[in-house]
Amino acid sequence: MKNIDWGNLSFGYSKTNYNVRCYWRDGQWGELEVSSSETINIHMAATCLHYGQAAFEGMKVFKGKDGKVRVFRWEENAKRLQNSSNGILMAPVPAEIFKKAIDKVVELNKNFIPPFESGASLYLRPLLIGTGAQVGVKPANEYLFVIFVTPVGPYFKEGFKPVSIQIARDADRAAPLGTGNIKVGGNYAASLKSGQRGHDEGFSSVLYLDAKEKKYIDECGPANFFAIKGNNYITPKSPSILPSITNKSLMTIAEDMGMTVERRAVAVEELSGFDECGACGTAAVISPIKNIVDRDTKKEYKFCADGNAGPICTKLYDRLRDIQYGNEPDKFGWVTILK
Repeated sequence: MKNIDWGNLSFGYSKTNYNVRCYWRDGQWGELEVSSSETINIHMAATCLHYGQAAFEGMKVFKGKDGKVRVFRWEENAKRLQNSSNGILMAPVPAEIFKKAIDKVVELNKNFIPPFESGASLYLRPLLIGTGAQVGVKPANEYLFVIFVTPVGPYFKEGFKPVSIQIARDADRAAPLGTGNIKVGGNYAASLKSGQRGHDEGFSSVLYLDAKEKKYIDECGPANFFAIKGNNYITPKSPSILPSITNKSLMTIAEDMGMTVERRAVAVEELSGFDECGACGTAAVISPIKNIVDRDTKKEYKFCADGNAGPICTKLYDRLRDIQYGNEPDKFGWVTILK
C-alpha cells in the first residue's frame, strides 16, 4: 500500500485491495465472493449495457477519535437499492447479504480507512447490474451485486465552503413518472451534458427544475436541495426527486433543534426569500450555496454575504458529522460500529 496524503484526497476513484461480489442465478443469490480484480467480465448483450438495468448506492465509513469504525444508516441504503431494483425489475439484494458485503469489504480494505480528522472517509459503492444476455427489451435472468471501496475527500473541491449553482431550464434530469425517485444510472446519464456545461461556465453544480412546468425546484445535480427561512427547514417534494438519506437525516436533526420542517413544492421565486440554501447528499454531506444563477433569465440569488456558510447550515453539518464520527451520542440509532 502506497503512502496516502489523506488531507488532499479528491472525490475520485483510487485502487484498493479487494471488492466483494455476489451473483443471482437460477432464481437465487449465491455466496459472497472476494476479488482483487478491478474489472467485470460480462456478456456483450448484458441488459445493463443495452437497457439500463443498473442501480447503485453511495455510503461512507468513518473512523472516530476512539478508533472505532462506523457506517452510517446502511439499512436505508439497503432499502433504497431494493426500491431501485423493483423499479427496473432487477433481483433485489436481501439486507443480510448487503450487510455481510459491507462487513467483508471494509475488513479487507481497513488500511484504506482515513484517520480521524483527516477530512476524508472511505466511500462504499454498492452496484447492482443486469448481466444476463437479452436482445429483446426485457429484464435479465442473471444479476451481479458488487461493492467496491475507495478513500475520498470532499465531493466539491471547496469542501464545506459556499458554492455557485446554475439553474438549467433547458435540461431535465428525470420525468415526473420516470425513474427520478430511484437511484439508477440513466438519471445520471441525463444530467451529464448540462452538468458539464455548468462546470465549464464556472459553477459547481446545476439546479434542475420540475420537467412538467419548470416552476419548481427539483434536484441539485447529484444532491438534494434544501433552504433555511427563519426557523424553517424547507426541501422540495416531488415524484422525480431521489430520496436522500442525508436529507432525511438533516430533517430529523432540524426538528431536534426545534426547527419546523417543510417538505413541499418549492417555487423558484421563493429563492429570493431564503436566508440560506444548501445541497446535501452522501458524497457532499452539505455544500452551502453562495449564489444561484438562472442561465436563461440571468437572475441571480445571493446567499452567504460574508463568504462563509450560514449559521444553520453550519449547525446541521456539525451535528451530522459528530454523529457519523461518534463525537456525540447516536440518539437516533443511525450508526453501526463495524468490527
